[in-house]
Amino acid sequence: METTKIALFKGVNVRKILFSGEWWFSVIDIIEALTGTDRPRKYWNDLKKKLHKEGYVEVSEKIGQLKMIAPDGKLRETDCVSTETAFRIVQSIPSPKAEPFKRWLAKVGYERVKEIEDPELATKRTRMLYKLKGYSEDWIEKRLRGIVIREELTDEWKNRGAQEQRDYEILTAEISKATFGVTPTEYKNLKGLKRENLRDHMDDFELIFTMLGERSTTEIHRNEDSKGVKKLKSDAKAGGDIAGGARKQLEKRLKRSIVSEKNYLKTPEQNKLT
Repeated sequence: METTKIALFKGVNVRKILFSGEWWFSVIDIIEALTGTDRPRKYWNDLKKKLHKEGYVEVSEKIGQLKMIAPDGKLRETDCVSTETAFRIVQSIPSPKAEPFKRWLAKVGYERVKEIEDPELATKRTRMLYKLKGYSEDWIEKRLRGIVIREELTDEWKNRGAQEQRDYEILTAEISKATFGVTPTEYKNLKGLKRENLRDHMDDFELIFTMLGERSTTEIHRNEDSKGVKKLKSDAKAGGDIAGGARKQLEKRLKRSIVSEKNYLKTPEQNKLT
């Protein structure tokens, strides 16, 4: 997840955040921009009920509680939606301001479509965002390579019988447990993370062994033409074991643990407090 961005629309700040590869928007800000109400939260609660009555029952499932910078400067969770869901909400608001807002959202969506057509644009944007956050070029190269390896792995899972999200989490946990001795959730707890992306807080070795475990798993799937979650889970453990074995050998030589509670971008002083 990336930091909060502010877009000015008709004098109103509309917060947006990059989440899971696409822009998500603050619902409260959208409502305030379109209606001018001084009680956008109440308006949103009433609108949700209206959408449910109109048959848009999945509206709650399409809302994400994401942390954005509040007016007081602090990060607070707020209801956010993707561009697609934002369009649906805008269509339900009777306001003459809706049309220009739709065009504004369409522009954001167009930029995303262009990135799908030309992945290099998305890569450039991702690289720029990481640089702005203070990551080194060397780290960024590993992170981007890790993203490619991860996508190749999830493509294999999809084609070999795994269900997105539920099974992916189980399989990822298998690789992580075998590679590092902890699941991703346990790893995030170790680093004191909540909604942050775990891999964005890994150092070079943590990224490298993550890539080794996932790339090994992908190759095992292909070599053995694995099918079904049970076999994929077995392969995931095998791929993680390969990375875990290499990690343990390095730890023995370095006489220190690779699994760390430190967060990559923090200063040494901040890491001492972690």
